[in-house]
Amino acid sequence: MAAGNHSLVTEFILVGLAERPELRLPLFLLFLGVFVATAMGNLGLITLIGLSPPLHTPMYFFLTNLSFVDLCYSSVTTPKMLAGFVVGTNSVSYPACMAQLYFFLVFVIAEGFMLTAMAYDRYVAICHPLLYGTVMSPRACSLLVAGVYTAGSLCAAVHTACMLRLSFCGENVINHYFCDIRPLLVLSCSRTDINELVVFASGGFNMVATSVGILGSYARILSCVLRVGSGRGRKKALGTCGSHLMAVVLFFGSGAFTYLKPSSGESPGEGKVSSLFYTVVVPMLNPLIYSLRNKNFQDALRKILRRNISSGLDLH
Repeated sequence: MAAGNHSLVTEFILVGLAERPELRLPLFLLFLGVFVATAMGNLGLITLIGLSPPLHTPMYFFLTNLSFVDLCYSSVTTPKMLAGFVVGTNSVSYPACMAQLYFFLVFVIAEGFMLTAMAYDRYVAICHPLLYGTVMSPRACSLLVAGVYTAGSLCAAVHTACMLRLSFCGENVINHYFCDIRPLLVLSCSRTDINELVVFASGGFNMVATSVGILGSYARILSCVLRVGSGRGRKKALGTCGSHLMAVVLFFGSGAFTYLKPSSGESPGEGKVSSLFYTVVVPMLNPLIYSLRNKNFQDALRKILRRNISSGLDLH
């Protein structure tokens, strides 16, 4: 449709999660609590790793970046959702909507590749322990993380560029709580065939690339673990992978459910629920998954608390 034949949309209205006014306050309090827990958990993890020299290893370097990514993509979507519970009608300008879409995609794609880098780190640590310090050198780790953010930025740029080529006219109500790809495509008055193809191809490529990396790493890990003679050795080796595997299942399971299915086969309610899981729940759970059963974290936290208590007593 030609630009001169219709009035282009300059802002969108986000429907959000609660169309019934009586649900807004309870949902606001619930998701505010979740967001605060997410921010405190991820910032706490980053701070603890930064203050504890024993945790200055490749594994915790990747975990620091994972926490940063979780904090960022939760912050891209949740505050706008919370504002919707307060003001009711939640509007967002066209440029702000495209910016939210871009930054959300940067961090959510980076999360998948960060989990892949962490799987590779565990593979080297378990299967080639004598070469670990050489293979996972600070320079190699920095290059891996730079590659993760580059992949997220490039993929997000492609999706956003494809979205910018579409026209939006007339209907401007997004049946979602943030500017995501699927709900925006529904509103477009242009042909979206190319966008649908890019979503499926890019999503499929990212899922295959990360899945091959993760499954390949863990297949080799399993092979190495099975060759370990003692049951205690096997348990210790697998114990370092359990948290990571749980995070992988939660993130990729919800992401695949959302993006790797035809848009015609999904109701708006299903899309919101699956999006909530990986934009709100997963970033909150990751710090708990990685810290609750991690003895190194517990030891580091005890040392810092003991040091602070001792400093406080000395001052008195």
